[in-house]
Amino acid sequence: MMSNDTKRLSRLTAILTQLQAKQLVTASELAAKFTVSIRTIYRDIRALEEAGIPVVTEEGKGYTLMEGYRIPPVMFTEQQANALILAQQLVLKSKDASFVNDYSEAIEKIQSVLRNTLKDKTNLLAERTRFDFNTYRERTSNLLSDLQAAITNFYIINMRYIDEAGDLSERLVEPFALLSTQEDNWLLIAWCRLRGAFRYFRVDRIERMSVLSEHFIPHKMTLQEFFDNYY
Repeated sequence: MMSNDTKRLSRLTAILTQLQAKQLVTASELAAKFTVSIRTIYRDIRALEEAGIPVVTEEGKGYTLMEGYRIPPVMFTEQQANALILAQQLVLKSKDASFVNDYSEAIEKIQSVLRNTLKDKTNLLAERTRFDFNTYRERTSNLLSDLQAAITNFYIINMRYIDEAGDLSERLVEPFALLSTQEDNWLLIAWCRLRGAFRYFRVDRIERMSVLSEHFIPHKMTLQEFFDNYY
């Protein structure tokens, strides 16, 4: 569990990102986003100012940063920035909360280093672009980010899984790949140690999951080779 100092440092960093991503942000918006009191936000803003961050207070409107102050820029063209905003709208359709949250925070960081003129355009595009989905739709899983990390770091996963018949089992699996279905569900392809074979697992049917510190030997094949050999 994070200490209070660590939590505050993380929040201060996130507030700075918010200030860079938007022209103006209010104390109430920040308080709601980070689930703290407005008084805490006032203290955080003061801490940023004391650290030399040029926070500008516009009375009755909110906070912004002095023009020209930003972390080193990422060089995106307008077309590339627009493509990222479009991708964000598609990601929001996902039923996995961790994936939505991580991608949205990444987009905020990208927006924070854009030039103001380009930032205005991408913000406008985000407001004017909608797909047939509800941003507040029910999320049926919260595991995708952990699964991605397990795949790339070759960590074994322990999980309780409910199959299509409703039967519950404990599994140790070696995660291999993730697939998105037309129904907007996610499938985990993994080597199941219980069955001694590769299996598909619907992510929304994983009742409980933990990523172990134990590594497995990577499976030396591409996803296409997996389909050719096993599908």
